[in-house]
Amino acid sequence: MNTAHLARLADFYRRTLLDDVVPFWLKHGIDRVHGGIMTCLDRDGTVIDTDKSVWFQGRAAWMFATLCNTVERRPEWLEAARSCIEFSRRCCFAPDGKMYFSVTREGQPLRMRRYVYSESFAAIAGAAYAKAAGDEQAAGEAVRAYATYLRYSFTPGVMAPKFEPTRPQQGIGPHMINLVTAQELRAHLGDLRVSDRTLTEWIDFSIAAIERHFMKPEHEALMETVGPEGEIIDHHDGRTLNPGHAIECAWFFLHEGKLRAEARLVRVGCTILDWMWRRGWDPEHGGLFYFRDLRGLPVQEYWHDMKFWWPHNEAVIATLLAFQQTGDPRYADWHRAVHDWSFRHFADPEWGEWYGYLHRDGSVASRAKGTLFKGPFHLPRMLWYGERLCREMQQAGLPGQGTA
Repeated sequence: MNTAHLARLADFYRRTLLDDVVPFWLKHGIDRVHGGIMTCLDRDGTVIDTDKSVWFQGRAAWMFATLCNTVERRPEWLEAARSCIEFSRRCCFAPDGKMYFSVTREGQPLRMRRYVYSESFAAIAGAAYAKAAGDEQAAGEAVRAYATYLRYSFTPGVMAPKFEPTRPQQGIGPHMINLVTAQELRAHLGDLRVSDRTLTEWIDFSIAAIERHFMKPEHEALMETVGPEGEIIDHHDGRTLNPGHAIECAWFFLHEGKLRAEARLVRVGCTILDWMWRRGWDPEHGGLFYFRDLRGLPVQEYWHDMKFWWPHNEAVIATLLAFQQTGDPRYADWHRAVHDWSFRHFADPEWGEWYGYLHRDGSVASRAKGTLFKGPFHLPRMLWYGERLCREMQQAGLPGQGTA
């Protein structure tokens, strides 16, 4: 890792983002008739299902608005963000204010799920779009969506239970998403007070919960699911680890530590990354396993050894950010490993964008470029943030070495 390599890497990430990934979604995904975005696309961009993911109305709007805010104010990006925001306003809320999970192309409701991740993505979308478009309505909507997310996620009894009360448990997901959602709102709207806490206080709330309940130094693992007080649940669900999810959490910690110049948060982020890289990286074929068992036992889910696109996106960010914050060369090595493996196996040089789902050996399991869960978010976010990190290090010099 040197400044010349960083410059090449930054150029590569920018070129892939602006000349490949973003044009793919603008050309094939944006619905010019009904508004919003369709994400179920074949390899060449052909729409294979017109049903719309509500998650991606928010995720895509956030991505396009973020590009306007940080790269260039291109009219087509602002229009794409506006289309997703307005479709969401029009079609994605139930009469009680909760958001759907999926709707038809025209906007008729299809599915409501118990959790509130649609709201979290609507919140970050509204915050970024408010800044990009000067839209005060969007800023207010962002705050209301986030308040709904907090109420359902952290007020006992509001969210319908997933399981019977026989074996109480809690998942890390709500805290992870809370952390990054509050970070995004704070970045665009300031450190607002929402539901009796500032955004920074909500970040601290979830950081504390993750450290207290989900980090297990005795196992060197970040758990997905634990008991109410952080107890290990020694059953399939309780032992199942998701290395990609944990590595994503690691870079949320690293990002917050960087913003605050707080070494302790950087150490925690690196600790999570260290633990879960060792558990997740496939030493035989390369790439990251999807699931692992805490005790090395067989995993219940049959796709446990597949390679999904998004954990590799998160690992590219986490390793690059860890290297920037520590200068430890192993993070540069890990970054090169995951970057090279990912672009060798997921990228499609013929039609663009990435495949989403590979077999363990890196061969393509599905030619789909988009689903209700895969669209313009994880990959373009990685490319966007990766370029920024490389430019910062290129300009400031490698960690601990000064400007070169």
